[in-house]
Amino acid sequence: HDANKTFADMAKKYADKNVVFLAINSGAAGKQGAGLERNKKAVTDHGIAYPVLLDESGTVGKAYNAKRTPEMFIIGTDGKIAYMGAIDDDPSAGTLGKTNYVVRALDEILAGKPVSKARTDAYGCTVKY
Repeated sequence: HDANKTFADMAKKYADKNVVFLAINSGAAGKQGAGLERNKKAVTDHGIAYPVLLDESGTVGKAYNAKRTPEMFIIGTDGKIAYMGAIDDDPSAGTLGKTNYVVRALDEILAGKPVSKARTDAYGCTVKY
C-alpha cells in the first residue's frame, strides 16, 4: 500500500527476527515503473531501508510466476515458497486491510507453526514484462 508504507513498516518490525526483506522490480526496460532511476526514486519517496533489486529481464519475476505488483513471496529457510499473494485483504492503495497475510504468515513461521493461508490472490497492476 503506497499510502501506508506497509512493506517498509513490516521490514522494521521484523528487522531483529532474522527475516530478510527484498523488493524486486521486474518491469522490462522502457515499460511503466521500470529502471534504476525509478528504483532510486522509490527508495527516496517511500523511505525504503531494504534492497530494491532490478530485474529488467524478468528472470526472477517469471521464475516465481509473479503477475501483479505488489505480489508478496515468503521464502522459508528450506528455499521453498511458504506464502505467495497479496499483502493484505484490501486491494485499495489507500486503505489497510483487516488481515495482513504476510504478517500472519511470518508470525506463524517464526512460532514454528504451519502457514494457515499459504496462497492468496495478489492485486494491483500487472507486471510489465
